[in-house]
Amino acid sequence: MVCQQRCGALGLDQRPNDRLNDRLNDRVTELEIKASYTEDLIDQLDTVIVRQQEQIDQLIKALTELRQSSTDGGLGVARNLRDDLPPHF
Repeated sequence: MVCQQRCGALGLDQRPNDRLNDRLNDRVTELEIKASYTEDLIDQLDTVIVRQQEQIDQLIKALTELRQSSTDGGLGVARNLRDDLPPHF
């Protein structure tokens, strides 16, 4: 109230400050909204990364088992692929 009286007495208009405050408030609100969306996106991406790491671990395990089963009795001797050809070749 005192500022309004002084500003009025000095011929100053309080409205430019109000507009500036409104713009600043709008910008802060927009930044808060963007930060919220960013946090949600990070949470979603974290979930995807965890799931992908689980899949990678499963694939590594399956590959290891496949390599062990493809060797001759697990002795490390590679099989000849020609032995697996169908009889019509």
